[in-house]
Amino acid sequence: MSLKSKLVLAITSLVFLVTVVLSLVYVNELLQSVVTQSYDTNVLVARQIRYALQLALENGLKDQQVDPNDQAKLRQLAAAAVRDNSGLTAVVSSVNRYSPTVYDISISDNRGKALLTTGTTGDDNPIPLRPNYQRLRDSNAVELVKIVFGTPSVYDVVLPLERNGESFATVHIGVRTTLLRALYEPELKAALTLMSLALATSLIVAFLLGNLALRPMEELSMQLDYWTATAEETPTEEVETDTVVRVSNKIERIGQRMRNVEEVFSALKENLDQVLGNLQDGILLFTGDGRAVLVSNAVKRFLHQDRNVLLGQHAREIFDRSTVLGKTVRDAWDAGMTLVQEEIVTESGNRIEVSLDFIHDDRASDEGGSGEGLGALLTLHDQESVEVIENELELSRRMAAIGRLTSGVGHEVKNPINAIVVHLELLKTKLGNSSAPANGHLAVIDSEIHRLDRVVQTLVDFSRPVEVKLIEYDLRHVVADVVTLAAAEMSTRQVILTSVLPDYPLIAKVDIDLLKQAVLNVVQNGAQAMPEGGKLEVMLLDEGKSAIIQVRDEGWGISEDLREKIFDLYFTTKKGGSGIGLAMTYRILQLHHGSIDVQSELGRGSVFQLRIPLSATDRGRRHPQPAVIGTTKGLEG
Repeated sequence: MSLKSKLVLAITSLVFLVTVVLSLVYVNELLQSVVTQSYDTNVLVARQIRYALQLALENGLKDQQVDPNDQAKLRQLAAAAVRDNSGLTAVVSSVNRYSPTVYDISISDNRGKALLTTGTTGDDNPIPLRPNYQRLRDSNAVELVKIVFGTPSVYDVVLPLERNGESFATVHIGVRTTLLRALYEPELKAALTLMSLALATSLIVAFLLGNLALRPMEELSMQLDYWTATAEETPTEEVETDTVVRVSNKIERIGQRMRNVEEVFSALKENLDQVLGNLQDGILLFTGDGRAVLVSNAVKRFLHQDRNVLLGQHAREIFDRSTVLGKTVRDAWDAGMTLVQEEIVTESGNRIEVSLDFIHDDRASDEGGSGEGLGALLTLHDQESVEVIENELELSRRMAAIGRLTSGVGHEVKNPINAIVVHLELLKTKLGNSSAPANGHLAVIDSEIHRLDRVVQTLVDFSRPVEVKLIEYDLRHVVADVVTLAAAEMSTRQVILTSVLPDYPLIAKVDIDLLKQAVLNVVQNGAQAMPEGGKLEVMLLDEGKSAIIQVRDEGWGISEDLREKIFDLYFTTKKGGSGIGLAMTYRILQLHHGSIDVQSELGRGSVFQLRIPLSATDRGRRHPQPAVIGTTKGLEG
């Protein structure tokens, strides 16, 4: 089979498949339309019967006096009113007789027993339980076909009649699937006939169009001969008789030539993009008329413009004399002067080295000419970036050394801690329950020893990931525990410690021990900032999606130049300080996807804010109420 025949067969098959799919969709829509139309018609019929039922009940019970609580008497009168009303029975009889899809009609009381029915169950008997017609209407295509053409079944259209907000009677219209099928089959036959004609016509048209579409192949083959022939080869008669194959071979030869050129170009472009992408320096290459044809990605850091915007612009449009960098480049450009690592300081204080080289045609210069200008190359070098990288490398080396040091310290400290824990357990065993006050102190010692163990382990883990055990916990308990733990120390420092907590829980996923340590570090830091004593306030604030633990002291404050360094590991301004506390607090907040902020004024104190995300479930059930203020006086007076 030739390729031409295969193409024609493929087009014909595709048209056949599309026609069959569209036909099936049409048949399904037709069935869905029949079911929906039957539902709408039967709902309308049910409303008419319900209206007739309402009139029958009003007329039949108009002059009757009955106790509303006597359900049996009320049902007896309602049944008589329904069965004796000729208008209602006429409507029911005519609908049951002339509706093409209605199988039976029943009117039931609120207990499901028939007041009036055309079915086989008879009056005063429970009507059969049937699936709701809405289920049939909402079925997908496959289920709908199975139900309508499967085992005969009856579906109910249900419409209640309410009295005082409660169902008093219900109208049931039974629709049998065999009646739906009988209603659908004539339309299905007509649709299938129409689809058969459309399918045959589409196949014939597809076959003719397939052959017609391939006729220009001969002309295309002749045009391709012009592009495939070269000076070294003479056109020869094609051995292959299939036109499509000949055209395909010629296109393949042209494509191969284009691919060879494209591969060379892609390789050059990829190498150039890779070099420019890895460069930290900004590179701009200008043509002889001063327009940018090559711009590296790093240029955006210097000029604050995207490289795509700069491409094609003239140097005078890119550099403005109102800036230090623009004036330096423009002066050199206009004078034709080369710049060699010219260092400038920009308005923002950044130090940049600028190099500008003009490219000339050396061949024209050798022949006695002046040397035509081919373009210029501008290089922008960020001196501060180099220093930052060097500082980061130095910091990495120091952190590696600190990691080795902390690992050894942690090992030496954990051994005494383990010994304390063992002897503490022995002491608790010996005391037993005989000394209740002592047991309370032992519990505090045990809790603090375990927290100290976590602190040592965190110190060791500064150079590796820390295992965080997150659980949902009320942040009020965290603050309250920290205040309790710090009360004794505050008393010795003549510090009055107060806490302000909300009257409702603030639930967040936290590692309890780590978060306590973070807050306690800030509290102790605030107390140490007040050597003469003062007031230290701890507040728990609700900000919707986040909670803020705010610690306010009345210490000497932190200068602006030191504010950025206080969270650095081992940085401290206190005599005898370790420089670990605030660094550890900073990292603990990071592990909780939170943040820490500090505001300070010299001579008036500092405010630390620890921001922690709240649980989403907690935000949906909280109702803000007034806060509760508690005070722990370390020193009264």
